[in-house]
Amino acid sequence: MRLLSWNVQWCRGIDGKVDPARIAAQARRLADPDVICFQEVAAGFVELPGSRGEDQFELLGKEFEGYQAFAVCPVDSAGKRFGNLLLTRLPVRRVLRHSLPWPPSPEAQSMPRGVMEAVIEAPFGALRVLTTHLEYSSAEHRAAQVGRLRAIHAEACSERQRVEEPGPYELREPLPQSAILCGDFNFPPADLLHGRVCHAGFADAWEALHPGLPHPPTFRLYENNAEKPPHCCDYFFVTQDLRPRLRSIRVDLENQASDHQPVILELS
Repeated sequence: MRLLSWNVQWCRGIDGKVDPARIAAQARRLADPDVICFQEVAAGFVELPGSRGEDQFELLGKEFEGYQAFAVCPVDSAGKRFGNLLLTRLPVRRVLRHSLPWPPSPEAQSMPRGVMEAVIEAPFGALRVLTTHLEYSSAEHRAAQVGRLRAIHAEACSERQRVEEPGPYELREPLPQSAILCGDFNFPPADLLHGRVCHAGFADAWEALHPGLPHPPTFRLYENNAEKPPHCCDYFFVTQDLRPRLRSIRVDLENQASDHQPVILELS
């Protein structure tokens, strides 16, 4: 099972060109992924540099024939949407969309944030795949959002009454406790929030597969800004039961189709 996570910066490359087809082509070339998690997908935002307001959710979905597409758009106002897109060619049992905390922030710009979650039938059994993009400008927001991520996982692992009767209450099986959490977390590996995610029952896939080796940079690799050097803020976290299934994780350090680097994870 191969997964790709990528903050695509509204499909805008280092060259300033907005091109959803290029993003799709790169994703296929890199991994032929079973699950794709894109962050910073936009629709209707003509004011974003290079954009014509194109519906990137629709355009990216059309690029992946045979995939189901699911989106969460925490920013959804006046015909403009901004959020996360999950695509998969594997069977999907259930879809959940979560809002993350958006505390008052008079000192820093911010936007609503969310999580796209899908229960997917992997070759080795059902698991939950979650993708998110935490706040960039506010450490307070990120802390609150990590708290909610922990709660989402705890809720999924809690007991619920089974309901056989067809209808909205129907729940024939519980949500799987196995989970993969990925996206742009906007914190470095040494941040305390990284530890808080791991303490909720997750393992950082890079650290599990490459103990003692620093994370490769996933952001600002091609910005040439001495005051803001490249660093890692994009991760795959997996529940502890999936650690034995980890086979590889890599960051494409050559890609310039976004200001972030794609991260590819493989499990067996």
